[in-house]
Amino acid sequence: MSEICPKCGLPKDTLCICETIAKEEQKIKVDTVKRKFGKLATVITGINEKDINMKDLAKKLKSKLACGGTAKGGVIELQGDHKKRVKEELVKLGFPMETIEA
Repeated sequence: MSEICPKCGLPKDTLCICETIAKEEQKIKVDTVKRKFGKLATVITGINEKDINMKDLAKKLKSKLACGGTAKGGVIELQGDHKKRVKEELVKLGFPMETIEA
């Protein structure tokens, strides 16, 4: 028998909706910043790391966008200018478009 989620009371492996609810409550901001030697980096902020696995999300984004990056301190940094594509990928991963400010 599977474990019961303490938040929603549903089985964790099949019906748990906590992460879906958490995705809808996020206010995500996507920016591009200039780093050393004129390199651009895309910075994603506003994701609550307690509700959503930041390392896993960063790994998926890096794979989809074919770039390097990191997730630390509640911020995901991706190498390069991916501002437009990040919004599309976040929507594909289940985040509502209205909550993403690019």
